[in-house]
Amino acid sequence: MAKLIKSIRGMHDVLPDDSFRWQSFEAIIRQLMAGYGYKEIRMPLVESTDLFCRSIGEVTDIVEKEMYTFEDRNGDKLTLRPEGTASCVRAGIQNGLLHNQVQRLWYSGPMFRHERPQKGRYRQFHQFGAEVYGIETPDIDAELILIGARLWKQLGLTGVRLELNTLGSNQARIKYKQVLVDYLKQHEDQLDEDSLRRLDTNPLRVLDSKNPAMREMLDNAPALIDYLDEESAQQFDKLKVCLDAVGVEYTINLRLVRGLDYYCKTVFEWVTDELGAQGTICAGGRYDGLVEQLGGKSTPAIGFALGMERILSLLESQQQQQPETIDIYLVLLGEASELRGLQLAEEIREQQPDVKMIVHCGGGSLKSQMKKADKSGAEIALILAEDELKNEQVAVKYLRQKKEQITVSFDELIKFITNIG
Repeated sequence: MAKLIKSIRGMHDVLPDDSFRWQSFEAIIRQLMAGYGYKEIRMPLVESTDLFCRSIGEVTDIVEKEMYTFEDRNGDKLTLRPEGTASCVRAGIQNGLLHNQVQRLWYSGPMFRHERPQKGRYRQFHQFGAEVYGIETPDIDAELILIGARLWKQLGLTGVRLELNTLGSNQARIKYKQVLVDYLKQHEDQLDEDSLRRLDTNPLRVLDSKNPAMREMLDNAPALIDYLDEESAQQFDKLKVCLDAVGVEYTINLRLVRGLDYYCKTVFEWVTDELGAQGTICAGGRYDGLVEQLGGKSTPAIGFALGMERILSLLESQQQQQPETIDIYLVLLGEASELRGLQLAEEIREQQPDVKMIVHCGGGSLKSQMKKADKSGAEIALILAEDELKNEQVAVKYLRQKKEQITVSFDELIKFITNIG
């Protein structure tokens, strides 16, 4: 017997009993984004490695440890995309979508990071992202946050809270970094290996450490908000005014720095306490310098990305989700009935495209077909055997309700199915 080949660790199949939950979630998001005037963009799974080195930053866990990078047959260094923003910016620059234009875009699909698999964190995971280009005022920051708030409401999620911070301008961060480095060097003996490595290259990332032994020391570190330039401070104040005006509650988290180098000014996360350590379900912020950094003209930009697996996991824990249902199971007995049944089924689908119907294939006795009809979860079974065919009618057996079996003529069948609810 050949050796069984299994899926790669951290990369999971979405099985039929779960896929309808993904479809329902994706349909809600699509409708929501259309309602806000956002358009879909689709980018390749594979990009030049240099794209992510230049955007995410060389001294990050993603670039240093987590990217799936390889050389193709031409010797080009390529990477499976670990996130969507850099690809979206690259596509916008390459296709002339960004300079002197306003673009509201969204995308969804798989991303890849070689992390230690655990609940809520996989090596192939799915992100939904929204990006806006060409608007520098904080009203668009508020709009993206409002989209998140409305999504949780439409999904029926509870216990999701908003954390907010500002990273200020690049110039403000340069001044703050020196203050932070001076503080951290005074406590160098408390820093772990990763923090020591980042001390001279990316000290802000030290604030994002999850090492509990460093928590108290980091809590007492100087806060970036105290070193903001006037423009960044005003923008942050205006954002808070916008959110207050529409009733969105938030908490200021001065340690919220985000995990990627390209962020500036507004940063935010939607978090929950119900998923353990992987509590962030949506994160975003402003990245005004990234378009220019990747070769385009200077363009203000802001976006967010949400982890679809995490949100579906949260939905599953909060809601009793019913499995996807079938409306009709068509039982066919005899060759003549099988032929007429196929015709009837197509007539039903033509007139009632929303009806979910399984036509029995493969023959078998009435008893075996009815067992399969019941197992399918269908509401009713339509039975077409020799007598029914002769009389141009079907027998209707209710599988979930205590109702008497009835017969319906072919001519009345579409009308009957229309009123089945």
